[in-house]
Amino acid sequence: MGHLDSSFTSLEGISIPGDAFVVIVNTEWNNDITDELTGGCQEVLDAAGIHYKIITVPGAVELVSGISGIIGRDNNKISAVVAFGCVIQGGTPHFEYVCNMVSQGITMLNVQQQIPIIFGVLTVNNKEQAYDRIGGSEGHKGKEAAVAAIKMINIGQTIINP
Repeated sequence: MGHLDSSFTSLEGISIPGDAFVVIVNTEWNNDITDELTGGCQEVLDAAGIHYKIITVPGAVELVSGISGIIGRDNNKISAVVAFGCVIQGGTPHFEYVCNMVSQGITMLNVQQQIPIIFGVLTVNNKEQAYDRIGGSEGHKGKEAAVAAIKMINIGQTIINP
């Protein structure tokens, strides 16, 4: 799972509830990257026996409203949400605006909601940096996001059932 310290990517000793359900929300924009992030996430969730559903939104800015709408409908059934997008630096300030809107929006949702929302949005200078993060020199951020979701589900279950 990449070059990260194995304690971050390991699920050893993590209890996974049988009814765990994850919603993966990815973007159409830069889908060559986001589909790979989603695929890595699916691989980890499948191996852990966790059910999931994939929802696609147009772009990174729409992640926040898409997640908000999904949680508003099925909050009781969802154990975690994983948000995937890829914002690549361009020649205008658009990059800064999009990154700020998405990071602040997902942070706000994490504070407001009772379920974890994992930030799997790549904010990179170029496509090479993105490719490095979907199985290249920087590991696989899709797999890492799935592990983070599972660990957060476990924390929630520990609080409910100490």
